[in-house]
Amino acid sequence: MLSIGDRAPAFTLLDQGSQKVSLSKQAPKSVLLFFYPKADTSGCTSQALGLRDLIEGNRSIQLIGVSPDLPKIQMKWDNKHELRFPLLSDPDHKVSRKYGVWGSKKLYGKEYEGVVRSVFWISNTGRILECWYKISPKLSVEKLNEVLERSNG
Repeated sequence: MLSIGDRAPAFTLLDQGSQKVSLSKQAPKSVLLFFYPKADTSGCTSQALGLRDLIEGNRSIQLIGVSPDLPKIQMKWDNKHELRFPLLSDPDHKVSRKYGVWGSKKLYGKEYEGVVRSVFWISNTGRILECWYKISPKLSVEKLNEVLERSNG
């Protein structure tokens, strides 16, 4: 698992428009990177909309979502909910593994492998400022709101 102060693993993935997006190309902005299990599910949608609404208008932070979904699925979700930020496709789970968010999960008593919902705030120099593993959609929005209020206060 990554910790505050660690260098964020570099990546380049395709977004919902099949364009390459790299972490290294986001500077001078900081990045709020969130990993979610599946596009267009209720929990992932509430998280994406909540994070988007908190970040919207803040020109110093770039919101980026990552899931195993293919770009065309991400595009449908973006169009449906007007998310307006990069949704990256990690179908082979390489980036999810680098961030320590691919692992065992349980649902209805069955164990399976999947994305463990997690959020990382990455500085414009590539260092992790905040990280939350195994976080609920609602709590991820609340935690980000707390951090933004602290940094603005």
